[in-house]
Amino acid sequence: MPTEILLLEDDESLRRAISVKLAKAQYQVHTAADIKTALSLYHRHHMPLILCDINLPDGSGLNFCRQIRLKSSVYFLFLTACDTEQDMINGYDAGADDYITKPFSLDVLLSKVNALTKRLAPDDTEHVIRSGCIELLPEENRAKKNGRYLNLTATEQKLLTCFMQNQGHILSRNQLLQAVWDIDGNFVDENTLAVNIRRLREKVEEDPSHPALLRNVRGLGYIWESPKENTSIR
Repeated sequence: MPTEILLLEDDESLRRAISVKLAKAQYQVHTAADIKTALSLYHRHHMPLILCDINLPDGSGLNFCRQIRLKSSVYFLFLTACDTEQDMINGYDAGADDYITKPFSLDVLLSKVNALTKRLAPDDTEHVIRSGCIELLPEENRAKKNGRYLNLTATEQKLLTCFMQNQGHILSRNQLLQAVWDIDGNFVDENTLAVNIRRLREKVEEDPSHPALLRNVRGLGYIWESPKENTSIR
């Protein structure tokens, strides 16, 4: 079944060109020219990837991204004429996974879309990964705690996936940065990583101040410890 994509772009000719390019690559594209229509489409189809302009007729794509981020870890890619460094920082701060400035090559856009959607496609051997009260659902790109879905941002979801797929192994900060920001990650530093890990702890740990799952290994990085493991790492 083809991956569904929501394309929010008010330029009709560009919207049509992107739709044709993605359709030829076997994606199913739902298009909208304004935020109201995009929200209606998203609530009906829950597409796992959104391509979004920033300057839209009925509001800002940044606010649209923040609104989606409140309830979903869907992948989000901005395509916009806002091309300053601060514009890009604002886009990532709003919750974007990637950012491409106009004018851009449709081939480059397709490559970025392919890179993002590869994360959506689990290997045939993937199943639910469990660690204590946490369940990672690769096919849904979501996670549960005590049977209830966690409200994770895309970055938090990627971090959790990286940790749970490497349980018991120490991951360096560089490894985590590469796993989370493997596309145009020019505006991310270790402080940003630490903030996202702290937020993830608040959602997965019973006592975030005394983490039992996601532990810091001083001078080396972080480790996800299954509750059945008994180590001396603090």
